[in-house]
Amino acid sequence: MDKNSYFELFSKNDGTYIRIYEAEGNGDLLLYEEISDYLVEHNIFDFDKIAIGKALTSLTGVAEVRISGLNIQAIEEHMRVEIASDRSYAIARFYPPVNGGRLLTREDIIDELVRHGVKYGVDEDAIKDFLQNRRYCTDYKLAKALMPQEGKDAHITYHFNTDLTLKPKRNEDGSVDFHQLDMISSCKKGDILATLTPADYGKPGIDVCGNVIKPAKVSSKTLRYGNNIHLSEDGLQLISDVDGHVTLVNGKVFVSDTFEVKADVDSSTGDITYEGNVVVRGNVITGFAIRAKGDIVVNGVVEGAYIEAGGQIVLKRGMQGMNKGILKAGSNIITKFLENAEVIAGGYISTESILHSKVSAKGDIIVGGKRGFVTGGEIRSGTLISVKTAGSQMGTATLLEVGIDPNIVEEFREIEKKLAAVMAEKEKLSQNFITFRKKLEQGAQVTEERMKFLRQMTQSNILLDTQIKELRKRYEELRLEMDSNTSGSIVVSDVVYPGTKIVISNVIYYVREKIHHSKFVRDRADIKILPL
Repeated sequence: MDKNSYFELFSKNDGTYIRIYEAEGNGDLLLYEEISDYLVEHNIFDFDKIAIGKALTSLTGVAEVRISGLNIQAIEEHMRVEIASDRSYAIARFYPPVNGGRLLTREDIIDELVRHGVKYGVDEDAIKDFLQNRRYCTDYKLAKALMPQEGKDAHITYHFNTDLTLKPKRNEDGSVDFHQLDMISSCKKGDILATLTPADYGKPGIDVCGNVIKPAKVSSKTLRYGNNIHLSEDGLQLISDVDGHVTLVNGKVFVSDTFEVKADVDSSTGDITYEGNVVVRGNVITGFAIRAKGDIVVNGVVEGAYIEAGGQIVLKRGMQGMNKGILKAGSNIITKFLENAEVIAGGYISTESILHSKVSAKGDIIVGGKRGFVTGGEIRSGTLISVKTAGSQMGTATLLEVGIDPNIVEEFREIEKKLAAVMAEKEKLSQNFITFRKKLEQGAQVTEERMKFLRQMTQSNILLDTQIKELRKRYEELRLEMDSNTSGSIVVSDVVYPGTKIVISNVIYYVREKIHHSKFVRDRADIKILPL
C-alpha cells in the first residue's frame, strides 16, 4: 500500500526529538518546509534545521534526531485545511499528536472545516477513512462541491440544401451541364423543413462554501418562417403547407410556389413580379422585366430586358443585352453567354463568354467551356476571375479587376461623386458669403430679408460641413479597406492580349504584349505573373 512519508515529535530527558518515516510504495516524499511550517505554527522557533535536513536527505526506513534541548508540552492531533481557489473542494492534512496529545474526533474535524468556511459537501466517508487509518502528511479531500450540470446551445437542423455556393456540374469540355444543376431545393406538402433542438439550460451547483455555481450561459433559438409553413404542435418542427421551393434567408425559412411562363415574356405577359421562383420556357423580349424574390430560370434567350432575382439566375442560353439588358442576382448567375449587358451577382458567375459587358460578382467569375473568352467591357470579382482568353488581337480595351467586393467599389465611387458635389456646393456657398459681406462693407442696408438669407446660408453651411465630415469618414474607411485587401487572383489559361488592364486590390498592370498560361496575383505594391 502506498503511504506518504511523515513525521512525529516526542520528548526525551535531553530535549525534543523528531521521528521521520520513509514513504512506502509510490508515496510522496516529505519536504523540509512542511516540518518547518508545523514547528513554527506551534511556536517552536529554535530547532536544529541542519539535523532535520540531513535526516531527510539520508532517510532510510525511520530516522530519529534531536532538534531542541527544550522539552515541549503535549500537542493534540493537528489538522490543516485548504480550500481550492474555485471552492470546488476542501483538503485536510493531518499531523500526529505529541507527547500523548488528544486525538481528533469526527466532531472536531467537522468543526474545523466549518471554521474555515466549509458549509457544503462534507464527505463523511473520507472522514471515516482517516479516523480508521490515520495516514499523516497526506491529503484527504473532505468536502466536494456539487458541480453544475452544463447545458447545451439550441440547435436548428434544416432538412434542405442551405448552401447556395454549390457550383453546377461541368462537362468534360468545361461547359455547364444545365440538366444537372440540382441547386433548387424543392419540397412537398407535409415535408419537415427544420427541426429545433431546444436549449438545455443545465442545473446550478453548490461550492463547498455554500455558494451557487451557475452553469455556463447557452444560446436559445426560435424557428423563424414565412407563409406556406406551419409550426408543429410541440413547436419544434417546421412543416410545409404546399408543394414548392424552400430557401433560407437570414435565418428565416421560406416556401414559395413557382410561377411558370410557358412561352415568351413579352406583350402577352407584361412584366412579371413574383414572391417565389419564376421559370420561363421561352425568351425574355427587349423592354420587359422579371422581378422575383426566389430564383429565375430562363430556357431561352434574354434580350435587352431587366431581370432581378433574390436568389439565383439561370439562363440556359444567354443574354444579348443590346446595351440595355441588366441581370441582378442576390446569389449566383449561370448562363451560356453575356453580350452587351450589365450583370451583378451576390455570389459567383459562371458563363462561357463575355463580350462588351459590365460584369461584377462578389464571388468567383468563371468563363470556361469551349470558348471561355472575355472581350471588352469591365469584369470585377471579389475573389477570382478565371478565363481562357482575355482581350483580343485588335487590342480591345478590357478590364479585369479582383480583390475588392464590387459593392464596396461601387459605394466608394458613389461617395466620390457625392463628395465632389457637396464640396462644389460648399464652394458656391462660400462665394455667396463673400458677396454678401462685400455688400455690407459697401454700405448696403441690413434688411430683415437679408438677415433671413444670411441665417439660411449659415444653416446650409453647417449641414454641408456635417455631410462633408461623414462622407470623408466613410471615404477613408472604404479606401483603407480596399488598400488593405491583397487577396484575389486572375487566371488566364490560354492568352491575354495587349489592351487588357489587370487590377488587383488597386494595383494596376497594363498588358503590353501577349502573355500565355499565367496567373496574376498581388505581391505588395506590384502584380506578379506566375506560370500555370
